[in-house]
Amino acid sequence: MLALSLEKSFPGFRLAVALEVQEGEVLALLGPSGSGKSTLLRLIAGLLSPDKGFVRFRDQDLTPLPPERRGVGFLFQDYALFPHLTVAENLAFGLVEARWPKAAREDRVEELLRRMELTPHARKRPQELSGGEQQRVALARALAPRPRLLLLDEPLGALDLRLREELLLFLRRTLRAEGITTLVVTHDQEEAFLLAGRVAVMREGRLVQVGRPEEVYTRPQDAWTARFLGHKNLLSPEESQALGLPPKPHLLPPQALGLGGPLRGKVEERLFFGARVGLWVRAKGVRLYLEAPAGPEEGTEVGLHLDPKRAVAFGG
Repeated sequence: MLALSLEKSFPGFRLAVALEVQEGEVLALLGPSGSGKSTLLRLIAGLLSPDKGFVRFRDQDLTPLPPERRGVGFLFQDYALFPHLTVAENLAFGLVEARWPKAAREDRVEELLRRMELTPHARKRPQELSGGEQQRVALARALAPRPRLLLLDEPLGALDLRLREELLLFLRRTLRAEGITTLVVTHDQEEAFLLAGRVAVMREGRLVQVGRPEEVYTRPQDAWTARFLGHKNLLSPEESQALGLPPKPHLLPPQALGLGGPLRGKVEERLFFGARVGLWVRAKGVRLYLEAPAGPEEGTEVGLHLDPKRAVAFGG
């Protein structure tokens, strides 16, 4: 198990995080830019020294150890591949540094080339590869020495949308196959939810909420977390009361609202996304958002079903 309690201060910013990650677990650190996600990874890797605290892995205190002795694999957003080395040589670099025997080194490189679908590119230089291929090389190089702990800092952030979607499930399968305890930094909730078994939401150097993706999304800790996760139906006490809920702030997650029901409303905006339609509907003076496979046109009167049991109340 990875256990940490770390504090680090910079001018205008202070990080203080305590966290436990189970053996073989993939945990996503999710938060906006400037929340301290990458700083936390660098503290765990030993690239920064904490002002206070510790990092322990499998009952070993890593805090006093330099980065090269922590057994940690680190993948940066820019990949940092060696341009003068071939793909195979990039993969073997860490194994040479770790003094792996030549036969074991060659077997591991061949295994990763095959798993990452890079065998045809083994003799190419990084600059001859596409962005997606470079990403796979960087991931394979981080995995090559079989690190005890893997840290990924926005691993898909440098790719365009098409490549990100293509490689997201590939990365998910790879992390599960390797079974390495992994922390993934991302600001994208879809990446976090698909890659990780648990999500830790960060804000201004603090952990706001930690839990399984479904739990964090459907029952966010507060209104800030709900907004960050993309929820649109955040109701004021007055809006809640107008819809028949107690007069306090509420979140209506997607499961709480649907078409067809006694609550009457009018479609003000219809957004076509291809596989789904987004609808902004005004009901009892409250502007509500819902999605459906298909939906009525703008100006149409509709019935809505609101399930009060699925509404999430904030502020006690």
